[in-house]
Amino acid sequence: MIPLHDENPAGSFPVVTVALIAVNTAVFAVLLLLPRWGLTPEGFVARVGMVPCEVTHRVDLPPHDLVPWWATPLTSMFVHGGWAHLVFNMLYLWIFGDNVEGLLGRARFLAFYLVCGLFAAAAQVLVGVDSTTPVIGASGAVAGLLGAYIVRWPRARVTTVFVLVFVFPVVQLPAWVLLGAWFALQAMGGSAILGGAGDVAYFAHIGGFVAGMLSVWVFAATRKRR
Repeated sequence: MIPLHDENPAGSFPVVTVALIAVNTAVFAVLLLLPRWGLTPEGFVARVGMVPCEVTHRVDLPPHDLVPWWATPLTSMFVHGGWAHLVFNMLYLWIFGDNVEGLLGRARFLAFYLVCGLFAAAAQVLVGVDSTTPVIGASGAVAGLLGAYIVRWPRARVTTVFVLVFVFPVVQLPAWVLLGAWFALQAMGGSAILGGAGDVAYFAHIGGFVAGMLSVWVFAATRKRR
């Protein structure tokens, strides 16, 4: 299932959402240019990605990071490993981020996004405390936006395309159906690799989603009081 757009006007231009998309895209462009400078994308990922073992043991393993180990949960949010990884994360960010930004306001939205990303990183570390595989991508933070969206606009209609081999039907689904199915897929994927290794940080997605569902009330209430 690939969402195309939602029927839920944001009301104002999503400045922070667009800025986040721009930053993620710029970092990916740098990643593509590294071979021209005699560097490897894999080396860059190893230095700015979050390595769970480094976080749990509070140590910087070789190759030495460009940033301190404690900062990698933040820097890793802006690094992507391929075109599909980047495009799908930015698509979800664009579709669902504008409404959350309109609800919270720009500064709180940015704080909310980063907090969800950090909770997502923590969830991934908890299930792989000794893993030396770098974790990268905005999907944990974006998952927080999905969690907020399903809480605040569960009945908003989302135009979605189903990829079925040679057929691509386009339907409108309530947000709770689409995002609920997305979360179920993450839970099933996480259960399948629990205790083993995998290429997808399912538990970061789960942690970010749950963090978004719970913390959106706090961020929204704070804005209302002001």
